[in-house]
Amino acid sequence: MILVDSCGWLEYLADGANGGAYAKALEKLNEVLVPTICILEVFKKVLQERGEGPALEVAALMQRGSVVELNATIAMNAAKLGSELGLPLADSVILATARAHRVPVWTQDAHFKGLPGVRFISA
Repeated sequence: MILVDSCGWLEYLADGANGGAYAKALEKLNEVLVPTICILEVFKKVLQERGEGPALEVAALMQRGSVVELNATIAMNAAKLGSELGLPLADSVILATARAHRVPVWTQDAHFKGLPGVRFISA
């Protein structure tokens, strides 16, 4: 199992330069954890750029993975990580979710660079 950060989903969906790096993982959705905050971030971005129909399609695709809802334990651990590492809220939730499930985060978000348990993909 792995967790692909929101930026990885967006890169894959846009067929960006690093889209191929995420394709191997995202084409096996049964092996991907999907935090609800990633659905929020990706849905919002696609909604703003392409409209509600495409955003709903992307959200449906993401929900084919193993969706992980934010619970109190993950929320409190995210707050600790955010405080300790200076991470933005969404990134701290993503990292806390990955750590709770003992899976790596795949990302190209510089906030994660150098953190244990992160596969950083250079943009």
